Amino acid sequence: MTNNGLYKQIDSYIRGVRGEFENKLAELVETPSVSSDPEHQPDIRRCGELAAQYLRDLGAKAEAIATPGNPVVMGSLITNPKYPTVSIYNHLDVQPADPSEWNKAPFTFHKVGDRYEGRGTTDDKGPALTAMLAVRYAVQNGLPLNFKFIWELEEEIGSPHFEYFVKRNKGHLVTDSVLVSDTIWISRKQPAVPYGLRGLQGFLFKLETHSKDVHSGLVGGAARNPIGELAQVISQCYDAKTGKVKIPGFYDDVVPPTKAEINSFVNSGFTTKGYMKAHELKSIRANLKSEADVLKAFMALPTFEVHGITGGYNGPGVKTIVPYRAEAKISTRLVNNQRPAKIAKLVKDFVKDLNPDVKVEAIQSLEPFLGDFTGPYADAARTAMKFAYSKDPAFTREGGSIGAVVTMQKHLRVPITFLGLSLPEHGYHAKNENYDWGQTAGGIKMFVKYFEEIAKLK
Repeated sequence: MTNNGLYKQIDSYIRGVRGEFENKLAELVETPSVSSDPEHQPDIRRCGELAAQYLRDLGAKAEAIATPGNPVVMGSLITNPKYPTVSIYNHLDVQPADPSEWNKAPFTFHKVGDRYEGRGTTDDKGPALTAMLAVRYAVQNGLPLNFKFIWELEEEIGSPHFEYFVKRNKGHLVTDSVLVSDTIWISRKQPAVPYGLRGLQGFLFKLETHSKDVHSGLVGGAARNPIGELAQVISQCYDAKTGKVKIPGFYDDVVPPTKAEINSFVNSGFTTKGYMKAHELKSIRANLKSEADVLKAFMALPTFEVHGITGGYNGPGVKTIVPYRAEAKISTRLVNNQRPAKIAKLVKDFVKDLNPDVKVEAIQSLEPFLGDFTGPYADAARTAMKFAYSKDPAFTREGGSIGAVVTMQKHLRVPITFLGLSLPEHGYHAKNENYDWGQTAGGIKMFVKYFEEIAKLK
């Protein structure tokens, strides 16, 4: 088939599937598959069955595979065993959403012109459906490629049972490559292909100094204050103004990005002003003097972040008690060559020396990932992005983590390519999450072109 033959009907196809895309996205958004909340377990199961049915309607063999946690939807569309196979990974679980923070009900689908609003629209239900519709077009037009689908329902909680799924279904997961569509461009004006993900090591710092909250007029000045002590420990772990971690050995294994990588980051269309606007930041750390500094900070350097401190009185006004316990929620984002287990030991040992009464619990461990931004699959991604969006993509790294990617790299041992469609203004993990038809329409073209390119590689 010539290129003209493959793409002759693609624009009319895209126009024709818009209603179907919107209806399916509405069904998924209104299935609140919040993986972190046990009360949403029925919704998780319903989402898995709904997704499996979508794949069966596509002509794939599909089912929701049980794990000790949430199911994984697995689908297979084999048109000819002699063709190469690509496996497409997405996740269908979502972050929680506080309705009081949203302009509209988060788990009700809203269409506003070309924009779709609701939790999960961009992360990651919209991109999953976009890829699925591109697969249908590729199969209908005889593209010599087989397809498998891996749709996870635990990504937002660190993929704790994904390795269990992979180990027990390895024979069904044999593939020549993996395509992941769960990443973000730096700017709407410039396509981006990530090739790296930061890892994660989470912590709970806990301190209990007495048996109950007590009156500060009676014990203040004598009783220990666990919130104050935790705050002091945290301040000795890192410099909050610069983000620089003070824990000895924390940076020992960090491999800094090359000059070529930094140049590619900068060419992503990034501006500090646009970044701040998209994420509603009033200011950034004063030591980040250039756009390259900001990009390195969230793409290629490790972090130490405080996510919350609990304890004491949190109601209106001031209740003059000394709390008896406190807990801090901490995470470190890690870059290639850093290992979560080593970082966990460094943090535990450092905190123990500072305050032996603080108990440090290591949780949510994910390894970092670094792939290639050269070679045939990277070339295919570059060609596909340019075909769909008329610009060469920048190759970047993602600041976040996708635990399943490291697991697939470990067990499937095939090239992994990222072709994401989300934009900063889509509100990834934030309030008022949204997605748009422009990214969907371009995404279908992008995926079809990518499929055409990788079909030539075997």
